[in-house]
Amino acid sequence: MIKYVKVDGSFDLTGRSAIVVGGAGGIGEATARMYAKKGAKVAIVDCKDTCDEIAQAVAEEYGVQTIGVKCDVTSQESVDAMMEAVVGAFGEVNILAAMPGFVDLYRATDIDIEIIEKHININAIGVFRVAKAVANQMIAQGNGGKIVCVTSQADFIAINKHVGYTMSKAALVGMIKVCALEWAEYGINVNGVAPTVVNTYMGEKAWQGKVKTDMIEKIPAHRFAETDEIAAAVLFLSCDESNMITGEDLVVDGGFTIY
Repeated sequence: MIKYVKVDGSFDLTGRSAIVVGGAGGIGEATARMYAKKGAKVAIVDCKDTCDEIAQAVAEEYGVQTIGVKCDVTSQESVDAMMEAVVGAFGEVNILAAMPGFVDLYRATDIDIEIIEKHININAIGVFRVAKAVANQMIAQGNGGKIVCVTSQADFIAINKHVGYTMSKAALVGMIKVCALEWAEYGINVNGVAPTVVNTYMGEKAWQGKVKTDMIEKIPAHRFAETDEIAAAVLFLSCDESNMITGEDLVVDGGFTIY
C-alpha cells in the first residue's frame, strides 16, 4: 500500500537517501543538486570517472552526506557492487532517479542491430537492472520508496532517425507500468519523466544546425528544456507530494506533443 502522508508543499527530503544514476552531469547532476538542497543524502552514480568529484562538490555546497560510485548499468556485478557501497554508506535507499542514457541516430533502414541492442541494453535493461536492485532493497527495508526514470517524448511519438532510442524508451515505459503495478503493495511509486530535447551533451549531439532550428520552431515554448526544469519534475515525483501518482510518464516538452 502506498500510504497517505499529509503534505505541505515543501518537497522536503530530509533524512532520505537517494541514488542518482547518471548523476555526474546533465539532468542527473541537476537532480542530485535538487535532492541535496531538499536535505537528502545523495549517491552520485555514473559510468564517468568524475563521480567522486561531483559528490564532493554537492556535499560542500549543500552540507549533506554524499558518495560517488562508478557503475556500468549493463553489468549485474557492477550494479551489485554499487548497491553494496550505497547501503554501506547510507544504511538504506529511499529514492532512485535512473537516467543513464545512450543515443546514436540513424534511419531505420541504415541502423546496425548492434546499435539497437546498445540502446536497449543501457536505456531499458540497464535501468531495470538498477530499479530491480533498489526495489528489492526497499522491500527489505519495509518503508516503501520512490523510483523515477527519465524516459523521453520519443517513447510515444515518432521522430526521424530515433528508431533505436524510441524502441528503448518505449520499453522503459512498459517497465515503469508493470513495476508500478507490482510494487505498489510495498509502498513503492514508480514513474517516468519524459522530456523534450534538453540542453545537454546528448541534446547537442542529436540536434544541430537546421534540424535544431526546425525542432525549436515546432515547440510552442520555442526553446529546448534546461536540466533544472527536468530535475524539478523528477524531484516532485520523488517526494510525498506525489504519493498518489504511480505508473505515469510525466511529459515535460514545452507543448511539443499537443499537436
